[in-house]
Amino acid sequence: MEDGRDDEYYTPTQSPRESTDSETDHERKRRGSTKKMNPESTKGRGSSTRSGFIIDSKGIVITNNHVISGADDILVRVGDKEYKAKVVGADPYMDIAVLKMETSDQFKPVSFGDSDKARVGDWTIAIGNPLGLGGTVTTGIVSAISRDIGAGPYVKFIQTDASINKGNSGGPLFNVEGEVIGISSAIISQTGGSIGLGFAIPSNSAKKIINQLKEFGRTKRGWLGVQITPVSKDIAESLGLSEPKGAFVSSLNPSGPSKEAGIQEGDIILKFNEYEIKNMIDLPKVVAESDIGSIAKVEVWRKNKIVLIEVELGEL
Repeated sequence: MEDGRDDEYYTPTQSPRESTDSETDHERKRRGSTKKMNPESTKGRGSSTRSGFIIDSKGIVITNNHVISGADDILVRVGDKEYKAKVVGADPYMDIAVLKMETSDQFKPVSFGDSDKARVGDWTIAIGNPLGLGGTVTTGIVSAISRDIGAGPYVKFIQTDASINKGNSGGPLFNVEGEVIGISSAIISQTGGSIGLGFAIPSNSAKKIINQLKEFGRTKRGWLGVQITPVSKDIAESLGLSEPKGAFVSSLNPSGPSKEAGIQEGDIILKFNEYEIKNMIDLPKVVAESDIGSIAKVEVWRKNKIVLIEVELGEL
């Protein structure tokens, strides 16, 4: 990803191995930068062009956090007009940013669809600004769902072979009904260009974050207060579990909600509310998406039996 977690993972905007601007880092910092969204504009000195989409008639724009991060000014182009925009809120962990265009003009928004209904083989349509070519439309299919690409614990991506390149970041991924089911966010490539491995943040994961950013300017995530590790075959056998699954509790935050509720070190969390925890990476996402202060029913494996514990979630 762009933050350097893995040299093989590139965002659609810029690979770790090359720069899209000939200026030095010192020159960029001294001069500042302008980010342009949804443009049919060309890239100029000190500016970069990316993608986004409007979800509200009053000019609320969704894009990726990495698109606007570090920008001094943000311009949104709609048709042949440009509007200044301000950041309402951004979440680097989900790579989502909410912008508001500074205008009284009215806009025609797009609508979110239900990303949980997406199935492998469904047609997808990506629209964005690859390499400065605004309004580019590409098509493909859903190649995989719930894909973990090592981009953090809170999102599992929709994988698509619709062509996504540098500049597509923040653009919408549509289903055939014209509903947004994803936000184009990353590609995997050894060349920096599309090889049919594109990834979008699912709309159902994005909607709650977007609503929180609009309302509070920040995200509010549920907190369980546990440190977890994968359940290996050896751990499962030693604790009498029939197969390696769940999340092994290696330690507890002494002031966290799990400690107070009675979860113990050595427990294996098998279920969180209605969600089965098949792998360790499943747990952080479902906890983070839960409401702060809600009572979660946590099913743990302890001393060769299942124990049900109710935990009032804190705020991460």
